Amino acid sequence: MSTRKKPGDSPGTAIHTGKKILNNVIVTIHSFNEKNFSSHTVKTIDKIDTDLTNKTKIWVQVQGLHDIDTLQTVWKHFNLHPLVEEDIVNTNQRPKVEPYNDYIFLVLRMINYAKDEQTSINEQVSIVLGANYVITFQESDTPIFSPVIKRLEHNDTRLRKLGPDYLAYALTDCIVDNYYNSLYTIDDIIEGIEEEVIANPKKHHLQQIHSLRNDLMVFRKSAWSLRDGLNSLLRDESPLISDEVKIFTRDVHDHLVQVIDTLENSREMVYSLYDMYMSNLSNRMNEVMKVLTIIATIFIPLTFIAGIYGMNFNPKSSPLNMPELNWYWGYPASIGLMAAITIIMLVFFKRKGWL
Repeated sequence: MSTRKKPGDSPGTAIHTGKKILNNVIVTIHSFNEKNFSSHTVKTIDKIDTDLTNKTKIWVQVQGLHDIDTLQTVWKHFNLHPLVEEDIVNTNQRPKVEPYNDYIFLVLRMINYAKDEQTSINEQVSIVLGANYVITFQESDTPIFSPVIKRLEHNDTRLRKLGPDYLAYALTDCIVDNYYNSLYTIDDIIEGIEEEVIANPKKHHLQQIHSLRNDLMVFRKSAWSLRDGLNSLLRDESPLISDEVKIFTRDVHDHLVQVIDTLENSREMVYSLYDMYMSNLSNRMNEVMKVLTIIATIFIPLTFIAGIYGMNFNPKSSPLNMPELNWYWGYPASIGLMAAITIIMLVFFKRKGWL
């Protein structure tokens, strides 16, 4: 069970509200400039100041948010605001962009959708952009930023030449690009469910449809909130973001607009899938009811005949008391009459198209 901040606690109280995924907090320092790149895991970050004074750009990658004491060493070193510290470990934040005096704070949602398990992994990623550094905080060690690290290893790339603002853009773009993969996976699942529902709707299909609808709702909220945050970032004049990087940021914004359009289409497909499921289920029920109705209709005259001749009247007491009971061919005649009625009704139903 996750921990929650108690009502009335002081603003800026850092309490981890997520789950403990890693045993230890992993702090990795990526130092780079146009000529050099190094990456190493550290227990303390005291030596970062040497790199910063040498005009080397720093990316501090923090994985694991459960150990507040370890996180405090990073927060204090970069003098982060208590409200930022609280938002980092409160993993239920919506995506947003908040400017501060010396840095910009971004909250994003990393969304991965596993096709085999048909479950979504929704994780919060926090980014702090400073004048010559970038800090990222994530709850797990999911290697979502591996493509960015590989690009940093190569010389003559924009990541090595431009400032930390371009690195922050690249990290954001990596998360947004991953949205496409998740949406493609969801669309493939929707198409598979659609084929199965058309052929033979089952109860578990309804559970899958509800699960997809909930996942898309969360996905939609994350995409819309991030789009609003990037809008504010593009409008504001911040010395931490150059005009050149703003052009790339607009590109991420355009990608988000495309993601939102695809999300809306996927949501409509899921709602249509639900209507299709209910319609097919109703059609199957109608088919069953039609067969039962036909059977009941056929047996109505047969039951009437059987009821008539099941009455206890004595033909010896009166010639009007069912004289057919004394007929030599009475029983075969009644069975033949029932068979004839059945055949006539089946032929009638067939001509009407009810069978």
